Amino acid sequence: MTFHSRIDTLLSIYEGRGREALLPILWEVQGAYGHISPEHVRQISHLLRVPEADIFGVIGFYTLFHGEPTGRRIIRVCTDPICALAGADDVLHRLCEALGVHEGETTADGDYTVEHSPCLGLCDYAPAALVSARGEADVALPHVSADSLLSDWDGQYFTPAGNDRSVLLKPMLRAAPETLAQYGNYAALRRAVTEMSPDDVITQVEASGLIGRGGAAFPTGLKWKFTRGAAGEIKYVVCNADESEPGTFKDRVLMEHRPHLLLEGIALAAYAIGTDKAYIFIRGEYPKATAILADAIREAETACALGERVFDSDFSLDIELRRGAGAYICGEETALFEAIEGKRGFPRMKPPYPTTFGLFGKPTAVNNVETLCAVPGIIAKGADYFKAIGSNGSAGPKLVSVSGHVRRPGVYEIEPGITLRHFLEAICGGLIGDLQTVLMGGAAGTFIKPEDIDVKLTFEDLREAGSTFGSGAIMVFNHSVDLRDVLKRLGRFFQHESCGKCFPCQLGTQRQVEILERLDAPRAGDSERLLDIGLTMTEASICGLGHTAGIAVMSAIEQFPELFEKEL
Repeated sequence: MTFHSRIDTLLSIYEGRGREALLPILWEVQGAYGHISPEHVRQISHLLRVPEADIFGVIGFYTLFHGEPTGRRIIRVCTDPICALAGADDVLHRLCEALGVHEGETTADGDYTVEHSPCLGLCDYAPAALVSARGEADVALPHVSADSLLSDWDGQYFTPAGNDRSVLLKPMLRAAPETLAQYGNYAALRRAVTEMSPDDVITQVEASGLIGRGGAAFPTGLKWKFTRGAAGEIKYVVCNADESEPGTFKDRVLMEHRPHLLLEGIALAAYAIGTDKAYIFIRGEYPKATAILADAIREAETACALGERVFDSDFSLDIELRRGAGAYICGEETALFEAIEGKRGFPRMKPPYPTTFGLFGKPTAVNNVETLCAVPGIIAKGADYFKAIGSNGSAGPKLVSVSGHVRRPGVYEIEPGITLRHFLEAICGGLIGDLQTVLMGGAAGTFIKPEDIDVKLTFEDLREAGSTFGSGAIMVFNHSVDLRDVLKRLGRFFQHESCGKCFPCQLGTQRQVEILERLDAPRAGDSERLLDIGLTMTEASICGLGHTAGIAVMSAIEQFPELFEKEL
């Protein structure tokens, strides 16, 4: 088969589609050829009627796409803080040494390209890697070594999850995801479409006190009410599964183990706001979760729980999976819309807000994976059941992803109100070594000292303590860790992920890294410079990335000022 016949066959299934098909097409080409060449771009441009310059811009924006030839296999080793604690730098060095290349290079025989990667969402299995083999599905690998990366690619891992009182997690689940037969018959959705109006569903979600679990903590019912009440017949639900911040991996566990819980939550959101179309935007580094969700969608459609006339009602729903390509900024809701629309993931100015002007310019309800997974229980059991768990400001169960120096890293379902100390010592099996600090809320979080870990794990208590719950990420560091190295890696992460649309973030993240890189020999006034940069990014950036890119650094200056002093 000639080059042109191969690419024509590959692209034929997208005939008649518009620009919104660009991301799936690029994945098709990348998977088949290992890169997206100028000739590929020319043909895609002709098919979609999209300028070639725009397509090149999209390819260059996303880390997982390559515009130049690569090896038949691309090995990406995570080098963010938690994987670094587990020896990721040594793994990367030994791998490059074994293959006779430097990081970023391809072997002479064209077999391997080796790269470092930002967080892969496998912090509980550090160090981790992502392997892409031409013509095959990507594989995320746990507990890697240089030897295993050249031999063992089975990608098997399981995150222990849940206990007898768990709502979102199930302790009996092992490696395989929960099937429809195990999950049930979508009883909450069946009840909604046969016994409740869309307004009734919204009322129950509002009364439950459910707030967003992605970090922003906005009331979910209120968001749905705004979207349903917005002008226009066409509306969308978008599930934000682009979980890309170092230390955060709870959504991965939900998708890999309870896909039908998420799908039912999405369907309830769609019924509530009045739409028959939903998207799941999932990060490109989650190939296992992507495959599991695709299978679950087909399974639910066969059972009439999704698709046309759900449970013989007037409600229909098409859920489309859309895979991201390596851009943390796409976790910001408006940048996510741009990505689905086939553009670079630049955040939009607000207002207008997504509830009135979202995906394709239509009213859109965008919710995090964990948030949507909470909804079926609310509709099946009632708002009072949900409110009885947790506190007034943090109603319902909360998932927490913990990594670093604890004996049992992983994802846990907690009842908000327990203390951080109890969580670390009783639930996570205790600490490894003497605690130096906890980074609460992920890469964009704040540091908590050992004497302050009796704080309660609620949104309101952590806020009052000057910290944050965020998405529920907890990174634990003992005294063996050089916090300066952690800060450098966090700084590099934000610099790499800044989209460059606004100067405060683009220049601020660069300048922040420059100063952090010299922490081994800091200059007088570096603390003040970092505070100035951090505050400027927080106040002047367009989106949440810039608003939070300096928070961990500013927290470290407050909690550990000695790190920034010339004499250490």
